[in-house]
Amino acid sequence: MSGLAQRVHDVVTQAREVTDHPALTHLARVGLVAYGLLHVLIGWLAFRIGWFVRPSTEDADQTGALQTVGSTPAGRVLLWVIGLGLLALALWQAGELLRWWTGLLRPEHRLRAAYVCVKCAAKAVVYAAVGMTALFFAVGAEYDATNRFRDLTDDTLEIPGGALLVVAAGIGVTAVGLYVMVRGLTGGFMKDIDLDAAPDHYEPMIERIGRVGYVAKGIAFAVSGGLLVHAATTRDVSTATGLDGAMNAIGAVPTGQWLLTAVAVGFAAFGVYALARARYPDRDPSS
Repeated sequence: MSGLAQRVHDVVTQAREVTDHPALTHLARVGLVAYGLLHVLIGWLAFRIGWFVRPSTEDADQTGALQTVGSTPAGRVLLWVIGLGLLALALWQAGELLRWWTGLLRPEHRLRAAYVCVKCAAKAVVYAAVGMTALFFAVGAEYDATNRFRDLTDDTLEIPGGALLVVAAGIGVTAVGLYVMVRGLTGGFMKDIDLDAAPDHYEPMIERIGRVGYVAKGIAFAVSGGLLVHAATTRDVSTATGLDGAMNAIGAVPTGQWLLTAVAVGFAAFGVYALARARYPDRDPSS
């Protein structure tokens, strides 16, 4: 067993050399810049839904933001840059798993290590998914995330126990939204910033912007999860459209325009925070 553990350790060490390579770090920064700009675009699309586009003909989510990029004169090139940058970011983030895997072998560190590994893996999956979507658009493929999400929900409701699965998914998404909100309120996101590299006078501004961004994003995710639960209990999947559905639901309530404006500003703020993270990145959640 010790021989097997040593071989695994050697493989992990070699993999870490790849994920820690300066070239990958630079590419990951490109991904972080892309991720930030996409959130700024999502904020703009949400603002348009609230004030200019009624009924909504645009998707205020990652797909809508990527389609907006693709419609520009250099859209195809930009989509390639965004897609490859986000895939590099996913690989760079996944490298954190290689730092923490040994903690899973130690009972006293197992719970903490498992939490960090799950969180880093989830981030890597999100980055990779958005990156792959960008590449799909870059090669001319068509993909409507809103309709696909609705169809998937509808198909799930048709299978035995499907309603429970959708409810569980909705609760999970809501839990993620609440977690993101708490992270924003407590400032836990600052662990992703290399505070030693960032100038001291920038830190308060980065923290304030990040708090607004994380709270707004958390609210949108929580609403999206609530809409999934509603779809399961009413068998009505018309509002189960992910982030875009959440934006439209927020805009539909009394004073919805102002609430959606606040969320839009928050998404833009999250984008600015992501740009700051690209300038001073730190992927180590234990810092």
